[in-house]
Amino acid sequence: MPSSRAANLDFNASLSQKVQIVNDTLRQVLARQQGIQEDLHKAMDYTLSGPGKRIRSALILWCCELIAGHETAAARTAAAAIEMVHTYSLVHDDLPAMDDDDLRRGRPTCHKAFDEATAILTGDGLLTLAFEVLADGISDAALAVKLISELARAAGPAGMIAGQVADLKAESTVGTVAMLEYIHTNKTAKMFRCAATMGALCGGASAESLQILGQYGLKIGLGFQIADDILDVSASSEQLGKTAGKDLKAAKCTYPAVVGIEKAKELERELAHEAVVLLEPFGAKAAVLRQLALALLDRNK
Repeated sequence: MPSSRAANLDFNASLSQKVQIVNDTLRQVLARQQGIQEDLHKAMDYTLSGPGKRIRSALILWCCELIAGHETAAARTAAAAIEMVHTYSLVHDDLPAMDDDDLRRGRPTCHKAFDEATAILTGDGLLTLAFEVLADGISDAALAVKLISELARAAGPAGMIAGQVADLKAESTVGTVAMLEYIHTNKTAKMFRCAATMGALCGGASAESLQILGQYGLKIGLGFQIADDILDVSASSEQLGKTAGKDLKAAKCTYPAVVGIEKAKELERELAHEAVVLLEPFGAKAAVLRQLALALLDRNK
């Protein structure tokens, strides 16, 4: 039985490897694009090359490995696509009309590094390019359609966008747990479920495995967002790579604000445990996914 220290080292090494794969794939995808106006290309490259955590992308690769025994070319393409969609959401989230932030991933936000119009168009470009990459880069047409459908649903008006709308509407209101669950499920957790499902699809998973890994993704996605809420009030801007204390200043509906820090931490632990239990049918092969669920409890950025 490996020690917890050894397990942490193995997990961190695996995550670093996946981050490198995703970063390399993103560079290759962007380098292949023809006809993108120079300033827009620079802005897209700037936002994609920021030192992101790449958790959603890594989750695709890990879930594919769990099912197929190795990561596939389709999984690498899907990982790049979901990172483009996630990055677009951050670019737009930081705009003055949204969260109005100056710092992202330890660097000036896109609208600060360039200008507001460029940032809007950069986000638009990343979002649409993600689907082009899936349509053109997945050789199996049936798989490409499934991946496009999963990503569109998770990121669309009944997914991430719905969560963002609800998040904005909830500012300066008396929040409830039901409101929080709706916001966080849509804004964050559905994209994690999407990542796990896309990875499983790339690996050729059965319907049962797709269901299990989708539920696992939903659990860790909710836990990830609760951790984000906690870090906003407990970590520094240097740790986070973005402005700390923004949620409190904007009177956002967050778990610490509604249920308190200790209850938020308790909910986070419960979700991690539930995620780990879901993985039991996969046995030892799911070790890295178990470690991921637990690693999110110890986030400091």
